[in-house]
Amino acid sequence: MAKPNYSFEKRQKEIAKKKKQEEKMAEKRLRKANPEGEQLPVDELDTNADEAGELSNEAATDNSDTPTQA
Repeated sequence: MAKPNYSFEKRQKEIAKKKKQEEKMAEKRLRKANPEGEQLPVDELDTNADEAGELSNEAATDNSDTPTQA
């Protein structure tokens, strides 16, 4: 039986936590810069979405060692 990789899980949790903090800080900066309450598009709020998405996709699709079943 395979041994669980706790350090990988911990790293993924840290990455998610850091991303959430960065998103909060970005929202906070936008609110300070735009105190009238005007809403900006979500695309402008999340500047690191592509990087985070790539990390998640790589982790989810890295099945090169497992054989495929037909």
